[in-house]
Amino acid sequence: MPKEFSRPRRVAELVQRELANLLTSQVHDPRIGFVTVTGVELSKDLKHAKVYVTRLDQQHSAPDKQQLLTALSHASGYLRRELSRELNLRVSPTLRFFYDTSIERGNQMSKLIEGAMHSVDETESKG
Repeated sequence: MPKEFSRPRRVAELVQRELANLLTSQVHDPRIGFVTVTGVELSKDLKHAKVYVTRLDQQHSAPDKQQLLTALSHASGYLRRELSRELNLRVSPTLRFFYDTSIERGNQMSKLIEGAMHSVDETESKG
């Protein structure tokens, strides 16, 4: 039975916090803008990290999202070096960035639910 808080999970949380801090205070690439790290998944050997990011400032098209991921990939060497320095890790994970669409999907679902509730209210008021 695995431990409730395994080492990869604990390190992933530390990596997530530190990456969020680095992206807001150290990386000044205009293509990145206001980015939020929504999650980090680390391999068991701590050598590979999947970093999930999203933008909260506005909705973006597919090319904007790809541009964001390209900019983050370009900065990954710097971010990896800073992570190693800040977290004192023997092995600094290779960072791969992915755009997290869960917030956008949640907003779309909320709009659909609101629309359905509004149409139910209109139907009840007519009948």
